[in-house]
Amino acid sequence: MADGTAFLVDSHCHIDGDAFDVDRDEVVQRAKDAGVAAMLVVGTGDPHSDDFRKAVAAAEKYENVFASVGVHPHDAKLYDDIAEEHLVELTRSEKVIAWGEIGLDFYYDHSPRDVQREVFRRQIRKACDLELPIIIHSRDADDETVEILKEECSDDSFPGGIMHCFGGTAAMAEELMKLGFLISFAGNVTFKKAENLRDAARVVPLDRLLVETDCPFLTPVPFRGKRNEPAYVEHTARFLAELYGVEFKTLAETTTRNFLHFFKLEL
Repeated sequence: MADGTAFLVDSHCHIDGDAFDVDRDEVVQRAKDAGVAAMLVVGTGDPHSDDFRKAVAAAEKYENVFASVGVHPHDAKLYDDIAEEHLVELTRSEKVIAWGEIGLDFYYDHSPRDVQREVFRRQIRKACDLELPIIIHSRDADDETVEILKEECSDDSFPGGIMHCFGGTAAMAEELMKLGFLISFAGNVTFKKAENLRDAARVVPLDRLLVETDCPFLTPVPFRGKRNEPAYVEHTARFLAELYGVEFKTLAETTTRNFLHFFKLEL
């Protein structure tokens, strides 16, 4: 942080992507300088390509950077046994700490909905087999997302989950927290017209909260319109601290502790 009083975690970013090929080292250094103590790089893309290896490679290159692998609902139509074997192989890296982002996206429908549902369930089960927490993407599919998670994640063996870039209702957040999920908010919670997200945030207690950038997307105010990067997670955290009526340091320390405890990490 600029005042040097707290550390944050960017719990969901995509610094492995093409948008950071020119200055990835500098981006990671700026995050460190801004007080970002750790970040989780979430792989996306074609599971038959080297797309996911880029996320793992980024995690293995930088200290306190971790990775997640799992097929996004946009690419669910590409998921098969070979894709699954490829991702399982990548989880052998000690830097891979989660499976995701997985879920449902009925806004874009880049994969057929029945395929999205099937692949979502299959990936939850594989993650449970591997004892890896899951990271969830859900857009315009609140009810079905919750229904599937209730059916698949109620067993005592479920290793836990994070609802990333929360975009649902307060009621959805409450249902997910009953299942033990952490709720993560990105820069869009700072947008002027995002009162629905702020209403949802108000029902999430601090001990269930995470912050993220989802960079290069969803750049928070006051940098909206520019490429997002992990250093900017501070602005989302400061906004949420004001929303919660707590000191920024309290929110930063709590969300960092939530992340480390959830993933059983020490920095």
